[in-house]
Amino acid sequence: MQTTYHYLKTRFGLQSSEEGATAIEYGILAALIAVVIIAAVTLVGEGLDVTFTDVADSLPEGEGTNE
Repeated sequence: MQTTYHYLKTRFGLQSSEEGATAIEYGILAALIAVVIIAAVTLVGEGLDVTFTDVADSLPEGEGTNE
């Protein structure tokens, strides 16, 4: 088994590269963080929209305008 592994490694230049794996891991981590941020902003944005709509609906019409 180890002979086959050694043959493939030397024949095809299969060297273990930690840099490539690390870069991929950081890319996946950054993508997951972006998804979490987008989801949080979306949820908070919808909540704020409802809050501001409720406040605007509770205000009497015509007050606070310069017309």
